[in-house]
Amino acid sequence: MSTDLGLPSIGGLDGVPTTDAKQTAKDYTSDQEVRWCPGCGDYAVLAAVRQFLPTLGIRRENTVFVSGIGCSSRFPYYLNTYGMHSIHGRAPTIATGLATSREDLSVWVVTGDGDALSIGGNHLIHALRRNVNIKILLFNNRIYGLTKGQYSPTSEVGKVTKSTPMGSVDHPFNPISLALGAEASFVGRALDSDRKGLTAVLSAAAAHRGSALVEIFQDCPIFNDGSFDVLRKPDTREQRVVPVTHGEPIRFGPAGDDGLGTHAVIQDGFGLAVVEAATVDPTRIVTHDATDHELAFALSRLSDQDLTHTVTGIFRNAPRTTYDDAARAQVQHAKQTGNADLQTLLNGRDTWTIL
Repeated sequence: MSTDLGLPSIGGLDGVPTTDAKQTAKDYTSDQEVRWCPGCGDYAVLAAVRQFLPTLGIRRENTVFVSGIGCSSRFPYYLNTYGMHSIHGRAPTIATGLATSREDLSVWVVTGDGDALSIGGNHLIHALRRNVNIKILLFNNRIYGLTKGQYSPTSEVGKVTKSTPMGSVDHPFNPISLALGAEASFVGRALDSDRKGLTAVLSAAAAHRGSALVEIFQDCPIFNDGSFDVLRKPDTREQRVVPVTHGEPIRFGPAGDDGLGTHAVIQDGFGLAVVEAATVDPTRIVTHDATDHELAFALSRLSDQDLTHTVTGIFRNAPRTTYDDAARAQVQHAKQTGNADLQTLLNGRDTWTIL
């Protein structure tokens, strides 16, 4: 199968050296003391990543984590891989350079809702639209934690914080909608406390060749405690969390008589609606297709900032030519055709001789 640029379609881990040696979470644990506030959701994500990385079979020296600025950006210190704690919002840019120049690396970005969506907004969307072969973990706690509790680009309207004492008047970003609007080829969402769901999304992201954005709802117990509790508590979780799986009807809620969720998602005009499954013809229930961009976007808009119906899982997973593959193909073509001489390029085309 070939892509639209005539380049070969490559599997997600192709080009990255693997190892037959048995690896464990301990191998990926650095000697640095983990320093987050007690109860921070970052601990759960770190534990999940440490358990997940050995399953990839990639050599640690070929794994790189790049971060920006924020609580989550301490991540590279706590992993026994290569890593870089870069500058505010610029992690996707540095990761782009790494992925483009080093095909033998598995490149990951760790960022937060402030780092990625405020000062780093343009860097994020351009990495996604280019489809650079990097995996971006966006920790979303809806607050600035490192700088002590100001509102962030994902804080709800009316949010009272140190910088919005009368409530925020800003309308927040929806990171999933933003990523899909930037044509990201892989978009997923998971909850920090859902180890199984988070690991499944991370595994799919790692196998995907191209830009992958995974939004992780993450608790900040100091400045925004309990912000996602309605998605965790048993009495509200089943009514609000909408897990999606490619090829399966979108059903959720407590199990009904047929063993499936009592609620379902159906097409409603140009959008989607949530109904009781027993009240509609089963053929009307939407079957999730992770290659359908329009469906993915509609799912991202199923619930607003109140988390009434929050979709988790993989929204989109569609192959597309990557920026780094295309760039390397150009370099190879230039070498084969003799157009790789820098001085020739500098002297060519629009040059003038001043008399």
